[in-house]
Amino acid sequence: MQRAIERAVDHREEGPILRNRQGGRMDRHAATRRLHHLADEAGINLPRMHPHMLRHTFVTTMLDAGVDLRDVQIAARHADPRTTMRYDRARKNLDRHPNYILAAYMASGT
Repeated sequence: MQRAIERAVDHREEGPILRNRQGGRMDRHAATRRLHHLADEAGINLPRMHPHMLRHTFVTTMLDAGVDLRDVQIAARHADPRTTMRYDRARKNLDRHPNYILAAYMASGT
């Protein structure tokens, strides 16, 4: 993850991390298109894939790793701890959730 961010930033010290072709901030539509492109290249086919799935995977993976709920809240930039707690409760059904399947796939290194 850190390498991907460093590559996206490319030694810049300001501005958005994810940029569009003109160098401005990438909007959600461009992010969705980019995610679909990357998933296609990786051979990943998930229905209704969207960038928020990555955020969800980030939060649930931290919770699965045993990171304190307050620290997860800060990392996810959730203003209200109840938002983070929703992710924690949702983990009970993760074995069938596309985010969990994607995280397991990524963790397997294949």
